[in-house]
Amino acid sequence: MTDVPIGILQQRRIEAGVIKPLVKAFEQALGPEQTRAIVAGVIKELAREKGRELAAAAPDRGLKAFADLHEPWRRGGALEFDVLKETDDEYHYNVTRCRYAEMYRELGLADLGYTLSCNRDASLIEGFNPDVEFKRTQTLMQGASHCDFRYRRKK
Repeated sequence: MTDVPIGILQQRRIEAGVIKPLVKAFEQALGPEQTRAIVAGVIKELAREKGRELAAAAPDRGLKAFADLHEPWRRGGALEFDVLKETDDEYHYNVTRCRYAEMYRELGLADLGYTLSCNRDASLIEGFNPDVEFKRTQTLMQGASHCDFRYRRKK
């Protein structure tokens, strides 16, 4: 039997089953604000670490290479998106359907979804290539019509 890596959506679903009771327990002990700050910090550092792993496996640190590494996040139709621009210096796309947001809502974690998922995006690219700036002004997780991902290599 060969190991087939699971997609990120399935991984996040498994993680959510552990995270939900932990967050609730820590909120009772520390309060929601301190708990959320700790969770956000841990999630961001995990994303930076993943970005560094991706960079080590990439042929280069350009945005085309970064785009090519996104398959696990999209696996199984986890994201529906429209690519607007894809070069080594810029990568722009809009996510029009996010099954991550749908999953967090279904699991009763809509209030944590941004922290557990969207919160990773800026840190992931920071770990992959700190010379790339990331901008996003809205997310489906927060109720917008789409997520606007904009990556640009700093001049």
